[in-house]
Amino acid sequence: MNDLAPLLTPEGRALLDEVRDTDPAQELAVATRLRREHPAELVSAALGQARLRQRAVVKFGAEDAGRMFFTPNGVEQSTRASVAAYRARRMAEAGISSVADLCCGIGGDAIALARAGIRVLAVDRDPQTAAAARANADALGLSGFVEVREADVADVDTAGYDAVFVDPARRGGRGRIFDPEAYSPPLSWAVSAARRAPRGAALKVAPGIPHEAVPEDAEAEWISDGGDVKEAVLWFGTDPGAVRATLLPGPRTLLSRGLPDPEVRPPGRYLYEPDGAVIRAHLVAEVADLVGGGLLDATIAYVTADALHPTPYATAYEITDHLPFNVKKLKALLRERRVGTLTVKKRGSAVEPEELRRKVKPQGPHAATVFLTRVAGAPAMLIGHPVRA
Repeated sequence: MNDLAPLLTPEGRALLDEVRDTDPAQELAVATRLRREHPAELVSAALGQARLRQRAVVKFGAEDAGRMFFTPNGVEQSTRASVAAYRARRMAEAGISSVADLCCGIGGDAIALARAGIRVLAVDRDPQTAAAARANADALGLSGFVEVREADVADVDTAGYDAVFVDPARRGGRGRIFDPEAYSPPLSWAVSAARRAPRGAALKVAPGIPHEAVPEDAEAEWISDGGDVKEAVLWFGTDPGAVRATLLPGPRTLLSRGLPDPEVRPPGRYLYEPDGAVIRAHLVAEVADLVGGGLLDATIAYVTADALHPTPYATAYEITDHLPFNVKKLKALLRERRVGTLTVKKRGSAVEPEELRRKVKPQGPHAATVFLTRVAGAPAMLIGHPVRA
């Protein structure tokens, strides 16, 4: 559907309500029935929008997703609502009252900013995307806080706004873009826009951004939600040079203290698996310091310690066995322990988890976790179970 306008009419909205909970398996039958009373293109658009809304629930929640309007790229690339709300809260707490949201997409971040009481200029050059952002601000009762403008961000004067937020496109015709200068617009342009903002700025970038690409005058923050790394943010006007990992819900934030790399040591009773945001932010040393541990291997982000020190920044496992890598020995041990539910985690191993499961054929009432990794450079297997909080 290239135009959302028909879906915004009374007929379109009524049709959207009617197809809201359509089972994908029943779409053909539903479409056939509805086309007797409505234009075929409108029916197709409504069913397509219903599918997008169902996909968007995981990011926006059922209540908001059921009222919003999406494009396929908008669902894929928009910020998860919990992450956008956290970022908007940081801006509001910094005293920012107006933001130019450049490359706004379908308006996920603009919505969060508006809900934090911040006035927003939301800009996107794609007509359909800008229309979706405008419709979403209206659908959620936020049009008084959000002005949507269809324009190229390079042509927009942001002088009247306290801060800017830039979310460059990081996907192209061949998939994800890893070079920050290949973003649209390039990271260098976004940094220039950030430095011109009077009160500060936030630039959303891929979590895999090289640390050397972070400007010296920016704070770098990696964010995870429910254990999944979602994004990195470059903040301007906050704490230049700071590095942090923030875990949602919470938020819980771990700040870099510039610690040296932890020492490599033999496996202890406990293994700690740092959160992905901690690893991306290069803060494994901070976790090792918190738990009094060291590394299993100098190149792998597994921390080992003799004592249990629960921390929100890592998942703790009690280790029962440490073996050199050997599938036959692992199979025999699992059979002896009657392990039928096997979780396989790996770092520094070429063995695929599903391949290992097929070979060991776990059977029995018990559960275990096996780590395929290296210990001081040698392939190893550590068997244990997560420590329950």
